[in-house]
Amino acid sequence: MGKNYRSELVGAFGCPIDENPTGVMEEAAFKAKGLDYRYLTIKVNEGDLEAAMKAVRVLHMRGINLTIPHKVEVLRYLDELSEAAELIGAVNMVVNNDGKLWGENTDGKGFLTSLTNEGISVAGKTITVLGAGGAARAISVECALAGAAKVNIANRGRTRGTELALLINERTSAKAEYIPWDNALEVPADTDILVNATSVGLYPNVNDKPDVNYDTIKPNTTVSDVIFNDPHTVFLQEAERRGAKTINGLGMLVNQGAVNFTLWTGVEAPIDIMTQTLKNEFGLT
Repeated sequence: MGKNYRSELVGAFGCPIDENPTGVMEEAAFKAKGLDYRYLTIKVNEGDLEAAMKAVRVLHMRGINLTIPHKVEVLRYLDELSEAAELIGAVNMVVNNDGKLWGENTDGKGFLTSLTNEGISVAGKTITVLGAGGAARAISVECALAGAAKVNIANRGRTRGTELALLINERTSAKAEYIPWDNALEVPADTDILVNATSVGLYPNVNDKPDVNYDTIKPNTTVSDVIFNDPHTVFLQEAERRGAKTINGLGMLVNQGAVNFTLWTGVEAPIDIMTQTLKNEFGLT
């Protein structure tokens, strides 16, 4: 058989997507492992996802990541879901197995690994999550499955917030409660881990921060943000000023990216290289 000039294609669909550095990280991992894969960062507007998912099959792409605003809508175009994705009700990565599209959610798993790497366990803890979208659903459900005692869901929209709380109460052993978020949020006093799972602070709006009464963040609270560009968000800066331990979004991005890498390629991900690549990208040591 002659030389194969066709690269395996993976990538990401989203809008906005221009600022997403996942491709830099994944390309470095492919190179380190000697794999002929290419990661394409593709802008897909809301309303165009059906056509984009058809293209995954037509172009024989090995898989795709989903980000804002597609993590829930993509469920309509998949053949199979993992157990976690079915429970969460959102998908951030797809594997194309000979035309059959299988969806998984690695956001929450990446988040938990980022906490574990900092010596933090969610078992027996109270978690307060800002938001009820795709990332928030993944984080909330995975925390509940990992043994969190309580999950508070703060969200502007009552419907999505109460639905997520109900899901956790019905399908896990954790207790969940919806918290209306109509004004500056008073962080519940029993919060052990506070997570911004909204898109507030995402590039180019790096000076924005969630509407929170930051003086209600206690020094013994761990505060995490899913935003990774810029990773040192104003949200985390405010928490640091109150003495809280902070964890930026790079750890979650690397760890979920490592799971994606292995699901697409069948090869163990070079996490150290992926981590250092992102740090270099953002000028971090």
